[in-house]
Amino acid sequence: MKTALIILGVITLVPLAGCNKNGDEKLADRVENAADNRADALDKQAEVLKDRADQVRENGEDRSNAIDAADVNARAMTQAERDAIVANQAPAVR
Repeated sequence: MKTALIILGVITLVPLAGCNKNGDEKLADRVENAADNRADALDKQAEVLKDRADQVRENGEDRSNAIDAADVNARAMTQAERDAIVANQAPAVR
């Protein structure tokens, strides 16, 4: 019974220990929370960039397949025309 009372006393006091934070602990928590929020925002931006990178790759593959399927005569093109197609500044196939 005595042990049960001690355990019960400890259990009820443990939550109160977190409420009595001093100034530096509160500041430290705020700093950590702010850093977590910034990191979460960066993670979201990274996801968006990853999706965009996947779209760019898919577009490049589609353009490449279109050039192969159309049997484009690249030798008849000027270097500037070929460079514009590679830079995605001109249609791959007309």
